[in-house]
Amino acid sequence: MKKLISLILTLLLITSCGKKEDKFEAFSTEAFAYDLGGSWEVNATVRIKGFNQIIDKETGNYAATISLIVDLVKPDSSVEAGKFSYVHTETSKEKISDVGLEAQFVLDSTYQEGIYKIVFHIKDANSDQHTSIETDLELNK
Repeated sequence: MKKLISLILTLLLITSCGKKEDKFEAFSTEAFAYDLGGSWEVNATVRIKGFNQIIDKETGNYAATISLIVDLVKPDSSVEAGKFSYVHTETSKEKISDVGLEAQFVLDSTYQEGIYKIVFHIKDANSDQHTSIETDLELNK
């Protein structure tokens, strides 16, 4: 019986000490717009974590490559897909815990005041994992 209990405790210890991988996820979104008099400048941010990192064998640096596509959902629920996109590459001598992504674009005078949605579509290029998150954007003079 003591051997069985010792074996179970050992297995539990080994299992709990195993490497834990963070879930690829987005968090802490923010979006705001500046009224420029005849247009709007939109700034939107999101943070991500749980992405894969590649270690450069020569330098020992960690590298992450993340792609971001932003869709704009108008108050009438129509969607402007791909309103903003870019690929972000981050390198560091130490493992990267999380990364901030930023989107900036201009909306012309055809965009009326109201509540819009910013939808962030994020892809980890090193693992092909995807995640999405959205936040509200208010256009108000």
